[in-house]
Amino acid sequence: MSALIQCEDVWKIYRVGDVEVQALRGLSLTIEQGEFVAIMGSSGSGKSTLMNILGCLDQPTRGRYRLNGLEVDNLRPDQLAGIRNQQIGFVFQSFNLIPRTSALENAQLPLFYRGLSLKEQRAQAAAALGRVGLQGREHHYPTQLSGGQQQRVAIARALVTSPSLLLADEPTGNLDTQSSQEIMRILEALNRDEGITIILVTHEVDVAAYAAREIVIKDGQILTDRQTKARPMLSPVEA
Repeated sequence: MSALIQCEDVWKIYRVGDVEVQALRGLSLTIEQGEFVAIMGSSGSGKSTLMNILGCLDQPTRGRYRLNGLEVDNLRPDQLAGIRNQQIGFVFQSFNLIPRTSALENAQLPLFYRGLSLKEQRAQAAAALGRVGLQGREHHYPTQLSGGQQQRVAIARALVTSPSLLLADEPTGNLDTQSSQEIMRILEALNRDEGITIILVTHEVDVAAYAAREIVIKDGQILTDRQTKARPMLSPVEA
């Protein structure tokens, strides 16, 4: 295994009026390819700030962040957008689907920037929907889908570009218990069977239990970092 994420002495400082807010304070972190990591912490702990930096949605005030060996902390906005489109999939609590667009069209949205033909886009989007168990639902609109099914569409949209990293920010926050378990089993299978690195932000202990590593953040620093179960071993074909 090799390091996918390397944070070295990362600080994130915001100014609110005359007040300086230190959201991250010298945080260092390494996450290897193929890990399933849960990041936990109370409101204001810095976990969302860290997620935004890991997802190239924001940049550190100081310190280094490497993704797949590439220094990304000083890249231009267009370069960061390219990294997000090529290497990172996002899953959010609120699904962020386009209401008047079918499941298939929602899933193929990231491919519009790839220069693929419409036929190729649709084929890849349909395949991604199949991976999350939504065969036959391709032409349903979000209002015709349950919350759990909408989150599956969001996961398919995140997978359609074959990212090396999947960031899930409270992915079960708007779901009932059964739907939450279904979504977490999907994420667990993607990590176990396909080797996708998953970083999950959650405040729910039972959701974090699906991950093999748990990191707790407090006041912008890592409070605890522990392995909770053995990491899955890929077969020789998958490795």
